[in-house]
Amino acid sequence: MINDLWYKNAIVYCLSVETFMDSNGDGVGDFQGLQRRMDYLAGLGITAIWLMPFQTSPGRDDGYDISDYYNVDPRYGTLGDFVEFTHAAKQRGIRVLIDLVVNHTSDQHPWFKQACADKNSHYRDWYVWSKHKPANADQGMVFPGIQKTTWTRDKTSGEYYFHRFYKFQPDLNTANPHVQAEILKIMGFWIQLGVSGFRMDAVPFVIAEKGADVTTPKQQFDMLRTFREFLQWRKGDSIILAEANVVPKQNIQYFGDDGDRMQMMFNFHVNQALFYSLASADASVLAKAMMDTMTLPQTGQWGMFLRNHDELDLGRLTETQRQTVFNAFGPDKNMQLFDRGIRRRLAPMLNGDIRRLKLAYSLMFSLPGTPVLRYGDEIGMGDDLNLPERNCARTPMQWSDEPQGGFTKSDEPVLPVIAHGPYGYDHVNVAFQRRDPESMLNWTERMIRMRKEAPEIGWGSIDVLDSKSKGVLAVRYDWRNNSVVVVHNLEAGPVEISLDPRIGDEGRFLIDIIGNQDSSSDEDGRHHIVLEPYGYRWFRAGGLDYLLKRSEV
Repeated sequence: MINDLWYKNAIVYCLSVETFMDSNGDGVGDFQGLQRRMDYLAGLGITAIWLMPFQTSPGRDDGYDISDYYNVDPRYGTLGDFVEFTHAAKQRGIRVLIDLVVNHTSDQHPWFKQACADKNSHYRDWYVWSKHKPANADQGMVFPGIQKTTWTRDKTSGEYYFHRFYKFQPDLNTANPHVQAEILKIMGFWIQLGVSGFRMDAVPFVIAEKGADVTTPKQQFDMLRTFREFLQWRKGDSIILAEANVVPKQNIQYFGDDGDRMQMMFNFHVNQALFYSLASADASVLAKAMMDTMTLPQTGQWGMFLRNHDELDLGRLTETQRQTVFNAFGPDKNMQLFDRGIRRRLAPMLNGDIRRLKLAYSLMFSLPGTPVLRYGDEIGMGDDLNLPERNCARTPMQWSDEPQGGFTKSDEPVLPVIAHGPYGYDHVNVAFQRRDPESMLNWTERMIRMRKEAPEIGWGSIDVLDSKSKGVLAVRYDWRNNSVVVVHNLEAGPVEISLDPRIGDEGRFLIDIIGNQDSSSDEDGRHHIVLEPYGYRWFRAGGLDYLLKRSEV
């Protein structure tokens, strides 16, 4: 079934309510504060907001340890505040996606407490137990170096419970039909309150077989079809954006051969290749990753991103490739995490080089999929490496040069606001950049508008063009008899390329849609384009008729 595929040409903005805007001066962001910033988000041009977890939680894992799926954590407001927020978003044409964290609960969830207290409890089988500690308990940790085991003894019942993540996050037994029914109930609840879908956390673990005797867990993909069918029954255009860091040959199993499972997935494969290409100035690895992940059902779509709230996971690169990225963007051990990734924000990774920042975001906006932007990246926010693990890249939004960056009136924000150095709030903030026509903020707004005006990228077919240069990525998108050609120079020096867009007469003229450097082909149909260091061009292809019409406007 094909419903409204709004997500094909969306611009998604990810934020944490906790660190976005505080309205009452308690140092913690809240829904009323977020609602005050809705006009800012609408002005930026985004079309969907992805909220990180905001349900009731002890807060030991930034809200990913949920103790009540049907409520808002009191620090952020009430269910009424949430509904007011979704209404405000709808008024501005902005959809809302929320995190669906159902691989595990908090150990403070009433379900788990009852499961521990009584082996005959209805909730006992909602979790995964073993009378003895399994032999493979020291394997499969999500956070190596931080976790010591995936099985921990419950003192009350004397048995061991399974936890793929931290020990205070016991895994749900998702194969249990009662648990599956509860997951549907959770989705139905929030759909009724105005959300348009979910970013599903840790999908491969959600659908994996779990148990003490499971050594090679199989994926229960039919579960994904059940989730999809339920959502389309409740709200036809609602979606699931899956977090599934899997190899390309497994992608279609998550989307479904007929597009009957997940509508969207994050493209971790392209993300890792992109950072290697940025580090090495070798566009071929990124081009290959793009083509490796282009087999999608008609309704499927990739979520394209640069940085997110977790570490930059480089686990699928070769050891040599990973070291190249480490050397370029995270050379100090303090910048690395879990032996596989980098915990920095993008701007400091690129040494604040505005040319490289714009190149990277131009790449993200022009990759085959839907761009997902993270709060603060539109102004080039930095990180605080003094904070532990991933908190370094989760600092509060910097709105102005007022105390605490305008985030809160409190002297004790939930996380320290970056106050010193080149990324301090007195240098990097929204208020300053709104008044500067050449700022990162205003540039990002223009790029968002341009991406929305180039639906070929989200909807069309892709062809990687031969630029004759190792450091240049040239891509053509075709959709409904229209073509867009996008070119990026990953090298630190200027380069001239000879490019054949391979679209016949329509390719004779390439009209620059973000600048003023149109190109005409020579007698052989080739375009000779000079790109400055870290330069980029977005062209719309048009024949002579197109050029004449453009000159008449």
